[in-house]
Amino acid sequence: MKKNMGTLDKSIRIIVAVIIASLYFTKVISGTLAIVLLIFAAVFIVTSFISFCPLYPIIGLNTRKKV
Repeated sequence: MKKNMGTLDKSIRIIVAVIIASLYFTKVISGTLAIVLLIFAAVFIVTSFISFCPLYPIIGLNTRKKV
């Protein structure tokens, strides 16, 4: 796995995941929508920590700065 996520991309994903989790724990979202969004939040967290998004190579995107 070659890293393909930049710092800004990872930060945005983590912020979105925290917002989704906050909405869930404050009971603003619930039911099926909450479950789907929590799955997305988990994927965002995992992909941020490993700096790899499996969809990026498919669409030809790379947000990591070239050194």
